[in-house]
Amino acid sequence: MIHIVFNEADIEVLKQAIALDESLQGEVVQIKDDYAVGPLENIYLGEGRDARNAWWREVLAGGDYDGKADSGEVDDLKTAAEIVGKMRRDADEVIWIWAAQNKHDVSGYYWLLHFMKEFQGRVYILYLNNLPFLNEKGQLFYPTWLHTIPPKEFLKAKKLSRPITLSEFEVDPDEWTRLSNENKGVRILEGGKKLVQADYDFYDADLQKFITTDWQKANRIINQFISKNKHTTGDAYMLWRLKLLIAGGNYDVQGELKNMKDFEVKQNSNQTVETEG
Repeated sequence: MIHIVFNEADIEVLKQAIALDESLQGEVVQIKDDYAVGPLENIYLGEGRDARNAWWREVLAGGDYDGKADSGEVDDLKTAAEIVGKMRRDADEVIWIWAAQNKHDVSGYYWLLHFMKEFQGRVYILYLNNLPFLNEKGQLFYPTWLHTIPPKEFLKAKKLSRPITLSEFEVDPDEWTRLSNENKGVRILEGGKKLVQADYDFYDADLQKFITTDWQKANRIINQFISKNKHTTGDAYMLWRLKLLIAGGNYDVQGELKNMKDFEVKQNSNQTVETEG
């Protein structure tokens, strides 16, 4: 059994669940890229992968994750090829794809499905869509991320496992192709597996609400946005957007414009007047 997840934090909690149930024994593999942001056009061709990697290089440049785009740490194509190889060599092997109701997991699922069709009947989905679980305090909650589910609750989740249908293998890749051809930069989950797209500046207006007249470290602004805003994404993307907002000249900045803890930001006098007006 090969378990596939889309977040690093999901790996440990799933391994803990596997330790509680021998029937879940298997390898845990992570698809690492965040397909909820960035270009998708020709994503399965060399030119599309190169364009996406160049975009990530630009986003991460001069920040906390500088150089990660070229480190080889994220190579989902290699990961997918290894999974396909294992499935071809062992006719009894099966795949369980674990996804929670968030745009990151759903986008990763869509990307991965391209490589799975030849194994129809051996690929299972566990999509925790609007399903209640108990937290560590025994309280009912609806998780949007797998790693927020206590390991023992995963034993309930396994009952949700079902084969990905032939219809899904036909329809879902077409939906992903449509999204890829739109050439937008941000994907938002509307519900179920329905993704809608927006431009790269989608988060900017909300991010600006957390920039005040007082000096704040960039990491504080970004962390507040991530913890309080309805729609959020990763801190690397938000650092990139914050730097672009600063480049627009509406904010004062002090410190070196590099890592999130290296500089502080506040509204400048022009911005303050506009806000008060």
